[in-house]
Amino acid sequence: MIPSIQERLIPDMTCFGCGPANERGLRIRSYPGEDGVTASFTPWPEHDNGLGYLNGGIISTLLDCHSAAAVMHEAEQRGLLAPGGGLAYVTAGLDVRFLRPAPLTEPVELLARVVEASDDQMTAEVELRWDGKPRAAATALWKRWRPRT
Repeated sequence: MIPSIQERLIPDMTCFGCGPANERGLRIRSYPGEDGVTASFTPWPEHDNGLGYLNGGIISTLLDCHSAAAVMHEAEQRGLLAPGGGLAYVTAGLDVRFLRPAPLTEPVELLARVVEASDDQMTAEVELRWDGKPRAAATALWKRWRPRT
């Protein structure tokens, strides 16, 4: 099996959404594709919004964490990631738009692409799709993270 962006670049990350090291998390697995970074995610019954659809908070987490994969992939392509350096950027903003209900019992597809990039920040557009239609979309702003001393 080909390792995902997360498994290759942040294997010890415990993030609830995308951390490979979080056994109780969503463990999104994102891959580079022709039109951007792609992933498939199958919701769990616990992700119910109370009306039989995928919960908006889970959708937001999926959009945030999948956009992170696009940003990490872009940073890797630009040579901005130190080997084993962990997450080089952090979410500075996430503008989520809920467009249609998303199913709770079927896989959804995620697509993200970086639309603006510099060493200091990146902007990604990301969508959650099902049945050929966007169900939610977001613009994610990511800023370079450096520990303060």
